Amino acid sequence: MDESRDPVESAADGSRDLYDIADWEERTSIDGAAVALHWLLIRGAKWIVVLIALGILVAIGGLAAISEPAVGMLTVLSVVPAAGLTTYVYYSDVTTREPLSLLVTTFLLSILFATFAALANTAAQQFFEPLGVIGLPLFYFLIVGPGEETVKLLAVRLYAYTDARFDAVVDGAVYGAIAGLGFATIENSLYILRQLSESGELAELTIGITALTTGGDITAIRALAGPGHVIYSATAGYYLGLAKFNPENSGPIVVKGLLIAAAIHATYNSTVASGSYLITSITGLPQIGGFLIYVVIFDAVFGFYLLRKLWRYRRTYNETDAGAVEKPA
Repeated sequence: MDESRDPVESAADGSRDLYDIADWEERTSIDGAAVALHWLLIRGAKWIVVLIALGILVAIGGLAAISEPAVGMLTVLSVVPAAGLTTYVYYSDVTTREPLSLLVTTFLLSILFATFAALANTAAQQFFEPLGVIGLPLFYFLIVGPGEETVKLLAVRLYAYTDARFDAVVDGAVYGAIAGLGFATIENSLYILRQLSESGELAELTIGITALTTGGDITAIRALAGPGHVIYSATAGYYLGLAKFNPENSGPIVVKGLLIAAAIHATYNSTVASGSYLITSITGLPQIGGFLIYVVIFDAVFGFYLLRKLWRYRRTYNETDAGAVEKPA
């Protein structure tokens, strides 16, 4: 017996009308109302989530950070490395190019949903501070890594994932990278705004060379941190793409991707300070130099993990001549 069918439906084998018995389709006005209400609830729920995220963004000063011209200039500079890596992931997709509308929507949603992670991190951190030396790593592994990777993946899942043009496993990595870029953009902007506000330099900041002189250090630090977000979420996104085309195991596949991304993310957060200090102590370089070397090594290792997946997909795509199937003559 087909386990996906009711016993009555299997036995009748199309010989009876089983409406409201073992089968269903829209027939009556009540059916139509149910369909319409379901559609409104699904669409409404998405808009409610987006509006809540927008409200939080306004509350934490996100719009102020984005709208301040000098901060905006520094933010753009700070995401150049992350944007470069995202571009590479985009062009690594050997299937059809992803539409600009889906890319932009994913980018904007990731900016909005970053606010959920910000709230969760702020609320949870106080519970880990009393735990001493193990508190911070636990905070990173239990809250920051899983939370931030989940909201980035949500930015993909809410819109691009449901579109028919999300039609290959590797598309998940592309949209995941875009989500990572959006998250890095708003995070960098908020960091830069807060740093300049606390130093009292924001009021005198003007767009141009003065801004670079004043905010150059924090911009450079954030520029180095940005590519990590792309690596983490592109990895999780790849598994989201794999889940879409393996619906019977979609849940475990998505969880696997999130676990890997969150673990890499939390490992970086837990080791970047000590790793940078160790390099600085050994080499005698200034602090920013040790930080640069550590970040480059860390991102190279885990970036290679991501790129291997993309290269394997591309190689298999070419070897199987999948393009001929995707674009029949």
